[in-house]
Amino acid sequence: MLFKLNNDIIYLLFKGLQDDKRILYSCLTVDKTWCKTIIPILWKEPWSRINLNKRKVLLNISKVIISHLSDESRDNLKRQGVDFFISHHEKPLFNYIRFFRHLDLNSLNIIIQNIAFDIKKSAFSIVRKEIFNLFINENTRFTHLYIPYQFNYQIHHIPGAKLCFSKLEFLSCSTRINDEVLIGLIEICNSVKELELNIDMNNNNYEIVKLIKAIKRLYNIRFIANGYKYDEPFYKILEGSLIKHANSIQYFNSTRPPYPKIISYFVNLSRLELGVNCNNMMSWNCFDNITLPFLQVLKVRSVPVKVLTDLIKNTRGHLTKIKIDYIMHDEINNKSIIQAIYENCPNLEYLKLLIRNNNIFELENLLINCQYLSKLYIIINNNRFNWNYLFEVLTKSSPTSLFNFKFCFLWPPQLISLK
Repeated sequence: MLFKLNNDIIYLLFKGLQDDKRILYSCLTVDKTWCKTIIPILWKEPWSRINLNKRKVLLNISKVIISHLSDESRDNLKRQGVDFFISHHEKPLFNYIRFFRHLDLNSLNIIIQNIAFDIKKSAFSIVRKEIFNLFINENTRFTHLYIPYQFNYQIHHIPGAKLCFSKLEFLSCSTRINDEVLIGLIEICNSVKELELNIDMNNNNYEIVKLIKAIKRLYNIRFIANGYKYDEPFYKILEGSLIKHANSIQYFNSTRPPYPKIISYFVNLSRLELGVNCNNMMSWNCFDNITLPFLQVLKVRSVPVKVLTDLIKNTRGHLTKIKIDYIMHDEINNKSIIQAIYENCPNLEYLKLLIRNNNIFELENLLINCQYLSKLYIIINNNRFNWNYLFEVLTKSSPTSLFNFKFCFLWPPQLISLK
């Protein structure tokens, strides 16, 4: 029976259910062992579950954080005119703060503003110092750090910060970061493996390349461009700084076309995502004559199909997932990319693609050649699309592994076609 299982085994079982919060909550009250096992899993990354736009939720999480403040911190705040008006506060059953592995400083700032506003507006900096010390110290260990835009608090000066972030794996920040904050990050973030940068249209801090160079081994990189204009000189320097990590980078994500040849340095790239917020007049010569032998996942939007066709042809058969969104193309280009997929992607498991009416036959060839396909998402934008032929092909030629279908359309098929 489950209650006789080793605690480590129970933990692994519940960890496997960490994405199903409903089940975890229902198991909390079974017994003390289960509760002690589940609580750390639920509080590892609570920010995504906390809706700070709801006043009641914000109030409750504020109370939880305040309840963790030591008597010393409360006395210190009181001496500075900050009193939470709680004379007899009960300590929480668990030290929830120690379970946090993700530190979202934007969410934490919102909570601090709410706490300070209930007392007096001028108390923000005083309350922030005590709460930041509550989260950042030698007893906490964070793996993920999210730094908001225009953040100016030098967290590296907090006692215990270096030890607190010694196991940091993920960092998200703006490229307009304050110089003093950036210097501190360079000191404490060399263990980062995944970096997410929000890039502005101007006034970017060129010194951020020092952060990239200070990181020992970078595996994943994500560039998020804010706006439709780009700071071209900054992008060139930023992408150039990635060459140091060329052999280790496995995942590259950008919301604008990379500069020519930079992708060719990433010889071990397994995942490429381009969600471009721009028109199709931009240059895409970054993929000319580039071979990505280990590419497994390709997710793109607004990227010309001709570019994608050539890219797929230059892979080595390892692609298992292809997702192509938001790009119109004619029947000739549609035929070319379908052919490129079934000729070069025998291990394909997931596909999302626009299908033109005259290329349903090519889709049949794809179904025959891609025997591992399990999920198929078809985009249709033709009001005279031949649904009967499509369903006949899917019925006759789908591999036995294909069980999940999804269709995106403006003009639905007749119900009789579904038979």
